[in-house]
Amino acid sequence: MPSYTAVGGTERAASTGISAVLLNRGGRYPRRILFQQLEKAGFDYIISMEGPQERYDLEELSGRFPFVRFILLKESVSSGEEVNLAASELSGPLFFVLWNDQKLFDGGDAARIAELFLGDADSQAEGSRSRQLCIVPSVQTSGFENLHTVISPVYDRGRLGSLPETPAAEGQLSLYPHDWTGIYDREKFIRLGGFDGEISSPYWQLMDFGLRAYLWGETIRSTGNVRLVFDGEPAPEDSTIDASYRLFYLKNLAPVFRGDYAHIPLRRFPGYLAKAGWDLLTAWTEFAKERRWVEENRNRFKSDARAVTDLWQHSGGGNTGEWK
Repeated sequence: MPSYTAVGGTERAASTGISAVLLNRGGRYPRRILFQQLEKAGFDYIISMEGPQERYDLEELSGRFPFVRFILLKESVSSGEEVNLAASELSGPLFFVLWNDQKLFDGGDAARIAELFLGDADSQAEGSRSRQLCIVPSVQTSGFENLHTVISPVYDRGRLGSLPETPAAEGQLSLYPHDWTGIYDREKFIRLGGFDGEISSPYWQLMDFGLRAYLWGETIRSTGNVRLVFDGEPAPEDSTIDASYRLFYLKNLAPVFRGDYAHIPLRRFPGYLAKAGWDLLTAWTEFAKERRWVEENRNRFKSDARAVTDLWQHSGGGNTGEWK
C-alpha cells in the first residue's frame, strides 16, 4: 500500500451496507456540496481520496462530516491504487466508486443501490452476495447524452483491444468498469487482488483488472437503474503498447488453460523476447516473475482469454484474429 494518513470517518452516517469512494479529478468542485449530496443519498461512510497537496479545510470538513474519512496520500498514485486503498479502509460489503465531477441522478438512493446488489433486507442479514464483482452505472453528460460506459473486447490487428459502447440492455456484460466508476463487492474485489499498481497505464490497468476478473470466474455488468451525471469531457483512452501492455500480456494473454489450472509455457518466451524490446536478461526476469505469479494462482483461473472473449458476440468479425 502507498504511504498515507487517514483523518476522520469516526461515525457511521447510515446502515445501508454501501459506502462511497470519492476520487478527485480537480479542485473546482466544492466538496462540501458533494458530501451533503452523498449524505442525503444514505451512504454509510465516504472515503475521500486526497492528493499530496496541502489541504487547509480538513479540520472544518471532518468536524462537519464525521462520516467522511480523508485519505491523505504522501505521493501521487494511480487511480486503481487509490481504489485499492479505499477498499482496505472499509468494512462493509459494498462500495461505490465515483469522481468529484459526477453526481447521482436526482440524488440517488444508497439503500436502493445496495438492494440491486444484495437483495432485500432479509437476504442482507443472511450475508448474501451477488454473483457480480462489479456493477457499472450509466453515465450521462449534463446535456443528457449517454456516455460509452459498456466495454467489449475486440481484436485489433491481432491484439486484444476494447470497444466502448452505450448501454443497450440491462445487465449487459462489460469488460471493465469504465473510468473505475462502479459498485463493487468488497470481498470479491479484495480476493481478486484489486487493481495492479505495477501497471502505470490507466487503460491497461483497467484492462488487466477486467480480464483477470473474467479469467478467474467473475463478471462485471452494467445497469440503467443507477445513473450518474458527469460534468466534464471524457478523456481519450491511451492504448499505447508499452511496458504496461507487456505486463498485461504476461498476466492475462500468455497463460494457457488446461482442464482446471493455467500456466505460461516456456515456448511463449521467444515470441515475448522478440516483441518486448528489452535485452535478454531483463525480458527473462519479467517473464519468469509473471510465470511464477501465474503458477501461484494457477487454480484460480477458470478459462483462458480466448474463452472470455467468446462471451461477447460482435458484428463485422470482431472476434477474429490471432493472439500476439
